[in-house]
Amino acid sequence: MKVSKMGCLPVLMCALQSILFAQQQQHKVLFVIADGIPADVIESAHKPAIDSIIQAGTYIHSFTGGIANTYSQMPTISAPGYNNLLTGTWAYKHNVFTNGIQNPNYHYIHILRLLKEQNPQNNVAVFSSWLDNRTKLLGDGLPQAGNFKADIHFDGYELDTLRFPHDVAHQYMHLIDKTVVAKADSVIRSSGPDASWIYLEYTDDMGHMHGTSSDAYQQAVTYLDQQMDSIWRAIQYREQHFNENWLLIITTDHGRDAQTGRNHGGQSERERTTWIVMNTKDLNEYAQKDTPAVVDIFPTIARFMQVPIPTKFQYELDGVPMLGPVSAAHPSVTMQNDSLKIHWQSFSAHEPVKIYYSSTNSFKTGGVDTYQLAGTVTNQQQHFAIPLPSNHGNFYKVVIEGLHNTVNAWYFPETAKQAE
Repeated sequence: MKVSKMGCLPVLMCALQSILFAQQQQHKVLFVIADGIPADVIESAHKPAIDSIIQAGTYIHSFTGGIANTYSQMPTISAPGYNNLLTGTWAYKHNVFTNGIQNPNYHYIHILRLLKEQNPQNNVAVFSSWLDNRTKLLGDGLPQAGNFKADIHFDGYELDTLRFPHDVAHQYMHLIDKTVVAKADSVIRSSGPDASWIYLEYTDDMGHMHGTSSDAYQQAVTYLDQQMDSIWRAIQYREQHFNENWLLIITTDHGRDAQTGRNHGGQSERERTTWIVMNTKDLNEYAQKDTPAVVDIFPTIARFMQVPIPTKFQYELDGVPMLGPVSAAHPSVTMQNDSLKIHWQSFSAHEPVKIYYSSTNSFKTGGVDTYQLAGTVTNQQQHFAIPLPSNHGNFYKVVIEGLHNTVNAWYFPETAKQAE
């Protein structure tokens, strides 16, 4: 059969070229933590730039502070909140409970370190209004943090009191945030790092000083929107001029108290409720129907960047990916009649899931836990029991491993008290 020059062959070739082009696209990720903005504030604010990102993608509620009334419950404050995102775990694992960041557990690796270790060619960048984010949370240059080094970093401006004199009104913090965003804008446009973290503080400062209903706080949110306009335009520039596909995630670390909007740290609904803006509509059923947690951002980034998470880290993650297929979420374990009673929520009913358990927590200190396979069941069952000997121990880690993701839950005496 003859094919004319204007027939189906050119169309087929164009289609194949388009597929090849899409396959060769470099994936890049940028996540932003804008400190201390409750969901009700971001929803009511005039924010044309952020709204344009939402229009291209999505906006969802999320939460921080751990699973309420369980062993993972933790303070709704800043550094612990950042580390929830960075490590994909709650503070009972990563061990950052205060802004002092006294003794982070670097065995629970952060997302930028994962991306570098799995692909050393990746360039990672940190743009931050607080030096401790890089030096303490990320452990930049520390042997105990795997000798991770950010390839690009602009931070520590809060220590430069000559350039940014510390005025009582904290306008210096706004100027620092502006500088951080300007550096990020420039670097993204010029070199497009594979993974970047931007942290901005001014909104939290204005919340503490004036409360969320104040003009000063509303102005701080307006500044944030202007800054996100700059970042969004930089990402669009990269996508238009380079063969790149960017995932942009904007979120916050905690809400604020309902009475004044000045405080946070507790477990009220407004303090726990956060939000996530992403420039994609391709959220999975879990993210669309449930309320994701800040710890879900880690596995979401890893999946978008097509970076595998080693099994030993998968078994510790408290998060569930919001992109792509998901097997299970919401694991729990209790003890009843010398049996571990395990429950989870299925998102892929007919696939098999494997149930593992361990009575050790050697991972916490850099060791390896020994897991036993308790059984394999159909995911739609959503429960399983592991009988134990009458002289069983008081600590168990349970893993539910599906085809698409893995979730885990712990049992120890404290969980029994909270269940009662």
